[in-house]
Amino acid sequence: MIVLSGGTGTPKLLLGLKKVLPWSELTVVANTADDLWVSGNLVSPDLDTVLYTLAGMIDRSKWWGIEDDSFETHDFLSRLGFRELLAIGDIDRAVHIFRSELLREGLTLSMATERLCKVLKIEEKVLPMTDDPVSTMVSTPEGEMHLQEFWVGRGGRPEVKAVRFRGMEDAHPALEFLAALEKAKEDGEPVLIGPSNPVSSIGPILALRGIRNLLNEGKRKRSGEGKGEKGKKKIRVVAISPLVGGKPLSGPAAKFMRAWGYPVSDQGVADLLGCVDLLVVSPESDYQGHSVRLDTVMRDEEDSLRLAEEIVKILDEETETEAET
Repeated sequence: MIVLSGGTGTPKLLLGLKKVLPWSELTVVANTADDLWVSGNLVSPDLDTVLYTLAGMIDRSKWWGIEDDSFETHDFLSRLGFRELLAIGDIDRAVHIFRSELLREGLTLSMATERLCKVLKIEEKVLPMTDDPVSTMVSTPEGEMHLQEFWVGRGGRPEVKAVRFRGMEDAHPALEFLAALEKAKEDGEPVLIGPSNPVSSIGPILALRGIRNLLNEGKRKRSGEGKGEKGKKKIRVVAISPLVGGKPLSGPAAKFMRAWGYPVSDQGVADLLGCVDLLVVSPESDYQGHSVRLDTVMRDEEDSLRLAEEIVKILDEETETEAET
């Protein structure tokens, strides 16, 4: 199974999926459009949250950073009068230094991530969406700013006029990401879009050249458009809506969806993603498309495990149905 992931929502699900699926069957592709250089080192918030979750190190009270990390370096820099946009823990910073030194040696982000997985004893495959620099930029009345400046520096308060992905026109999907999708197509495995921000977390992954078209092949077949492509294998896409009762549980998804011209609803999520064959929504949803209703709120690890088991069952059923058709 390939899981497309941002931060918080999808990593919570990964806690359960890690227990339900054999490690060899789980590939996680993380958004890297949140990345930025801080104090000389590359911080990759969504990628790091995935790594720390699978390594059993994540701070579950915040869903970023490392559990029981100290912040002596960050605090002392503040006393020196040096402002860091993000509060970076000491062990967390060591990971950033390790990765950044590998990048300076000429390794790609994919290679550096593979090295990190080995050091952190992560058996599942974790991939950045691209090895090229991409940044989510938020346009506000105060000017355009990086997503981290908007959300962390300004607390998400400014009005959002537009959201764009700087550098996307020159970015390519990571080669291992493309290879994983081709293998999923060949093996008939579905792609799961996790319950992360559809604009700033999943949007950049789908915006990479060729990715949305590749995932849309399955949707075209379902609608009848692909009937002339007999024998050609497709990828089936299942997404979990990040909305509950028409509202995001966290983050600026509502502001971003409106900025892109979509209603803050499950229908808006489906339309925005544009490649979904089946949408998992909360029980109170009014979504009329092909869907399954589940309790998608993950309050603790027990909820994560329950939802993971339900999702894997649905994916197995969807795969069997696809094989029959």
